[in-house]
Amino acid sequence: MSFLNWNCRGLGNPRVVQFLKEIVFQKKPNVIFLCETISKKEKVEFVKSSLGYEACFVVDAVRHSGGLAMIWKFQHEGRLLTYSTNHIDMVFHLDGYPKFCFTGFYGEPQRSLRSNTWGRIRQLSKESTLPWCLMGDLNNVLSQGDKRGGRPYPGWLVDGFQEVIDECELLDMDLIGHPFTWEKGKGTPNWIEVRLDRALISNAWNSLFLAAKLFNMEVSASDHSPLWLDLAFRKPEKIKCCSTSLAEWGKDITGNFKDRIARCNKELKKLKGRRDDTSVQKYKDTHEQLFEILTQKEVFWRQRSKQLWLQAGDKNTKYFHACANTRKKNNQIVSLKNDNGVWVDWDSGLATVMIDYYTVLFAASDISWERVTNCVQGRVTTEMNHDLVTPIDSEEVKRALFQMHPDKSPGPDGFNPGFY
Repeated sequence: MSFLNWNCRGLGNPRVVQFLKEIVFQKKPNVIFLCETISKKEKVEFVKSSLGYEACFVVDAVRHSGGLAMIWKFQHEGRLLTYSTNHIDMVFHLDGYPKFCFTGFYGEPQRSLRSNTWGRIRQLSKESTLPWCLMGDLNNVLSQGDKRGGRPYPGWLVDGFQEVIDECELLDMDLIGHPFTWEKGKGTPNWIEVRLDRALISNAWNSLFLAAKLFNMEVSASDHSPLWLDLAFRKPEKIKCCSTSLAEWGKDITGNFKDRIARCNKELKKLKGRRDDTSVQKYKDTHEQLFEILTQKEVFWRQRSKQLWLQAGDKNTKYFHACANTRKKNNQIVSLKNDNGVWVDWDSGLATVMIDYYTVLFAASDISWERVTNCVQGRVTTEMNHDLVTPIDSEEVKRALFQMHPDKSPGPDGFNPGFY
């Protein structure tokens, strides 16, 4: 189970939507929180459907700023508590997990109104006793180390934010990856990087999800990096293909998008913090290359669903793209219930549960069939059975063959009298 948070800076930008689709395809988050959507509900509903999700709650943008969206996989899993132009607070009950609160938050961008953000966080902390996670663009830092470049962050803002965190007994999750989530002026003497996006959690949440990790996705189509919160983090296991031909299957057709995207992301991460002119230009070139690959991938999957276009005769590209995405999803099993009704994962015996299930399913058992066979009315008489079990002689075979139509033959060479 995982959450995705991103200040997308406008869902009206096709590159933003395309980039969001790629992240969702890779990480498959259960819940997505977007801020600064700069969009109305209709646009968010369209994006939600194209991602393959069932439910969303939208706070419309005001003129050309703001806008929030909480998108989750299945309608029954989420329930709205409160909302404003700066937050969406919900209770989630995902399969296999107890109830918890998740708040998507967008802090006041104006420093003079920052106290409104702090007051809202204080209020939310008192409204529920459930495990709580607050995640989003807080528009504030916790220390001077959260900022690189430019003038020092105002001390009264740092102190005020720290005071709120301490008062609400929240923990700031460590960020894995690049330490900053927002930047401007890249490649110029005024280049500034700041960690404005973060996840704050209660002690109850921390105890409930001990393995949770917060990752900076680093590469972005806006000036903010997406954050991915993996609640059941575990290092992926390498799976070897059974044959080279299977591993290489389809790469000539797809252009091996996965490896090309991975190489671009790796290069972007390596160049992310460098400030020399050569690295900055290379970063920009690689960024353009990444989006060119994503565009090619989008076109490929549209072509892949061409058969569906012909069958249905519908020009609804959103529908066909969703169909193509559904066909290529990776249905990964994360957890299952054992015989005692307890959820187990790969670290706590999931493999054993699967083996035991199929062992019992395909094991032979002593079953009495008399109750079934006694209900079946017999059709073969004793005389018929006697004829059926009588040994076959050559005259019977000859009689059967000569009863066949002249155009029919028992073999490719026709009837062979020498057979007798």
